[in-house]
Amino acid sequence: GPACNTLFLREQDGRRIFCGANTDVIGIRDAFYQNISDPDGVFHEKPALVVGGGGAARSAIYALRKWMKVKAIYLVNRDESEVEAVIKDCAERGYGDDLVHVKTVSQALELESPGAIVACVPDFEPQTAEEILARRVTETFLEKERKGAILEMCYNPTPFTRLGAISEENGWQVILGTEALIWQGLEQDKYWTGRAIEELPREKVQLAIAEKVAQRAQASKL
Repeated sequence: GPACNTLFLREQDGRRIFCGANTDVIGIRDAFYQNISDPDGVFHEKPALVVGGGGAARSAIYALRKWMKVKAIYLVNRDESEVEAVIKDCAERGYGDDLVHVKTVSQALELESPGAIVACVPDFEPQTAEEILARRVTETFLEKERKGAILEMCYNPTPFTRLGAISEENGWQVILGTEALIWQGLEQDKYWTGRAIEELPREKVQLAIAEKVAQRAQASKL
C-alpha cells in the first residue's frame, strides 16, 4: 500500500513487532462512507477524480481503487511530471490501472462526470498558467450535470476553501478535510490501543477537531 504514517506495536509469541499502517487511506474512505447515505447512487461504478500530485493524492487513489468501487480515476494537477510519477508509482504498487491524466478542458468535457472527487491541493488562488488550467479543468468536472461528493483534504488554516465553495455553488456535496482527520485519528487510536472504533470516543474527537477549526478560523480573520 501507500507510505506508512502510523507505527504501532503488536506482541507475537512474546516478541514485540513494529507494524506500519497508512491511516490516511482509511480517513479518506470513511469520510465518504460516513457522510454519504447512498454510495451506490453517488460514486460506486462511476469514475472518480483526484486533484493534486503528492502523497495525499496517492492515498486517495489507493482508497478509491481498493474500497470505493470506482471505474477510471481522473488525475488533474498543475505539474505534469508529478502526475507521471504518481501513475508510475501506483502501477509499481499494483493499483495503477485506469488512471487517466486529464490535461485540458476539452478532454474534461468529453469525459463522464465523476461521482467522488478528492482534492489534495493547498488553498490558494491559481496564479501560474498551469495552476489556472488545472483549476479550469477541475471546474469543468464540477459543472457537469450529474453531481457527486467532493472531499476537500485541505484543512489548514481552515477547511472552508475556495475550491469547496466553488463545488458547493455547483451543487456538489462537500466533505471537509477535518472529517478525514477524525476517521484517520480513530483508526490510529485503534492501532495504538487495540480497541474497536465503536468503543473509541468519536464525539470527543469530533469536538476537539471542531474546536481547533473554530480557533484557526478566528486566527485567520485577525
